Amino acid sequence: MHPPYSPFKLTQQEYAEAIFSKLGKGREHAALLYREWFSHGTADGLTPSFHNAESLRQNILALTDLSLPPVSSSLVEGSTCKFLLDVGGGLTCESVLLPMRSGWTLCLSSQVGCRMGCSFCETGRMGLLRNLRADEIVAQVWTACHIMGKRPRNLVFMGMGEPFDNYDEVMRAVLLLTSSGGLKLYPRNITLSTSGRVDAIYRFIEEGDPSLHLAVSVNAPTDAIRTKLMAVNRKFDLEALYRAMQAYCAHPRRLIFAEYVLIREINDTPECAAALANYLRGLRVKINLIPYNPGRHLRYLPPTSATVEAFAAILRAEGYRVLVRGTKGQAIMAACGQLGGRKEKVAFKSTS
Repeated sequence: MHPPYSPFKLTQQEYAEAIFSKLGKGREHAALLYREWFSHGTADGLTPSFHNAESLRQNILALTDLSLPPVSSSLVEGSTCKFLLDVGGGLTCESVLLPMRSGWTLCLSSQVGCRMGCSFCETGRMGLLRNLRADEIVAQVWTACHIMGKRPRNLVFMGMGEPFDNYDEVMRAVLLLTSSGGLKLYPRNITLSTSGRVDAIYRFIEEGDPSLHLAVSVNAPTDAIRTKLMAVNRKFDLEALYRAMQAYCAHPRRLIFAEYVLIREINDTPECAAALANYLRGLRVKINLIPYNPGRHLRYLPPTSATVEAFAAILRAEGYRVLVRGTKGQAIMAACGQLGGRKEKVAFKSTS
């Protein structure tokens, strides 16, 4: 049986108070050990405060569960790295470290599989196998920092799963990741992505830190196309999604990243670009265009580079900020929409 208190499940203050409640002392030392665990990946008592308190450190550790999901495999393509964590029951979750000009970005998973069933997404083909707990989400970031040797500047919940389908655990993870004494990531460097869970967007408006970013997978300018690509559109159509995004943008600090996966001869035409520009009118958005990344099942084709540039040009001419997302990690099934699409077991080797 594991010891009762895990730093992956508690804030620094919660952990320190839990240790104090058991020992009747050690509050400050527990807080220092917590900080060391997240800053250095060790619990060796490196600070001078522990020089004459080794027995106290051992007592604290006896109450502390430092176990985390092991890395079961790692795949590298160039500077892009995908690692899989074994979360038990024969299941793994996948995370991707991406090199960006501003530093490393970590693409996080919130579920094993996904129930949203988007037709262009490999994860959606798995169905939902299990929600990840908050500590399993935090463990992905700790692993990136202290096992893979890459401290991410930005976190994007765009890995396996629909984050708003696991809302409570994801938001608890965000609290742990941004709290003082731990990994101390800035909320403004965290992006939560949704396929269009309108009900959860309204909840996020009320409860979410305004500094957090929201990405919404639009992917089509008409209900006919979007329903073909995304089952969620049957419940939350484009009109309902627009109203939710409009409510979100009512806050002066909030901007939406409108995600749009370009698929050849499905949603990449000039007519679609013009319709998308019209649909997003009045919203504070930045549009991210993502060329479709083929999975194991070649159901669709990626757009040509000329088509992508023409699509972006139409949107820019309408006054939108547009980023064409480069493809990274496609050969290791680490690109957008590919997670869960390859099951080779590769012996783990640190990339640090």
